[in-house]
Amino acid sequence: MTTRSCPCGLPEAYENCCGRLHAGAAAAPTAEALMRSRYSAFVRRDAGYLLRTWHPRTRPARLDLDPRMRWTGLEILGTTEGSAFHSTGTVTFRASYRGGSLHERSRFERVDGAWVYVDGEFPDRD
Repeated sequence: MTTRSCPCGLPEAYENCCGRLHAGAAAAPTAEALMRSRYSAFVRRDAGYLLRTWHPRTRPARLDLDPRMRWTGLEILGTTEGSAFHSTGTVTFRASYRGGSLHERSRFERVDGAWVYVDGEFPDRD
């Protein structure tokens, strides 16, 4: 049996990386870990996980993921705060998909001790 690496870009197997978070066996310890797990959830079209990890005040009622969208890679460009010692953090990333890429600075907060996605902005291009 071959083990596939995690879609988030880390060299670990999905089951030992983002898969544990998706299954509820572990919580993301940092904002970056949550960002990576949410990217993996987009790759795997796990709308339930995406909604569970979205801040209640900004979460949509439902999420329809396009089955034709093919995510091809994640690059973390920078982080601010977002560690175990913070209550907020940002992660700037580039997510590639077949035909292009998405550049976003995502904001995260802790709710009842767990990291959640708040919203994102698209930085100006140079």
